[in-house]
Amino acid sequence: MDIKELGEFGLIERIRDAMGPAPEGVLGIGDDCAILPQREGMETLVTTDMLVEGTHFLREDIPAHRLGWKSAAVNFSDIAAMGGRPTGSFLSLGLPRGLDSEWMDAFVAGYRECSDYCGAPLLGGDTTTSPSGICINVTVLGECRRGCSRLRSSAVPGDLVCVTGPLGDSGGGLQVILKGVERDAAAGALVERHYRPVPRVREGQALAATEGVHAMMDISDGIASDLRHILKASKAGAEISTKDIPLSEEMRLVCARHGWDALELALTGGEDYELLFTMAPGSEPPVPYYVIGRITDGQDIVWLGADRDYLGYRHF
Repeated sequence: MDIKELGEFGLIERIRDAMGPAPEGVLGIGDDCAILPQREGMETLVTTDMLVEGTHFLREDIPAHRLGWKSAAVNFSDIAAMGGRPTGSFLSLGLPRGLDSEWMDAFVAGYRECSDYCGAPLLGGDTTTSPSGICINVTVLGECRRGCSRLRSSAVPGDLVCVTGPLGDSGGGLQVILKGVERDAAAGALVERHYRPVPRVREGQALAATEGVHAMMDISDGIASDLRHILKASKAGAEISTKDIPLSEEMRLVCARHGWDALELALTGGEDYELLFTMAPGSEPPVPYYVIGRITDGQDIVWLGADRDYLGYRHF
């Protein structure tokens, strides 16, 4: 069935039914506004992000279910980066005429899967017709204890620079897609990392609760770009050991096979959605992590073991 046949309210009802009821005490989809009760001693976190067909995804390649998951995941990741817990989301869609309702059902199923994984229901949103491609806008609400959110401005000289997982898999997956290379097990794993990033919500909360963890953010544009946001906000510099950048075995294999620069992809590829954080030496966070450098009194990044500078993704 064409979504035009459903109409706006039919589409909204279809999404509401697919997502299930709102939690007890919360008014979700169906009124002009969602209503969420406040809790004493907590701070509300709000983030929003947009995905545009042709810029952030290729509809002919990404399955609708994966796009639904990723649309939610990239926003939940922002809440994770603050050390917060996501509490609900709002989804707005610009959809071209002729889009099949089965595509929409699969998209919503993926969105719900990620929402359930992060414990954050869909509470509302909007739908409209798009004159060309699909446009997806997601807003996520979250919460953390007052004064406990982790900010980009909190890095201290002497801090260790750390990440929660291997880097570059998503960038490698994008290269597999754009260059049309064969998707064997290794290449397919990279594509899966690109299309289905896992927001590190539990890790973010554990890090925020760890004494000595200071600045934190998620890796969306590559650490060559994202680390600079921390350094600018904290008025500090960093030394990064390129030999300590964690790479997955799939990343090493695919890059070696096709002659791609694995280090460059790891530092600049973006969309890994691992957490980048700084912490005092001797801190003991209860999550897996890799130490890749340290914060200095300098002004920029020194790439130890490399003879060039690296720049991450730029949106404009």
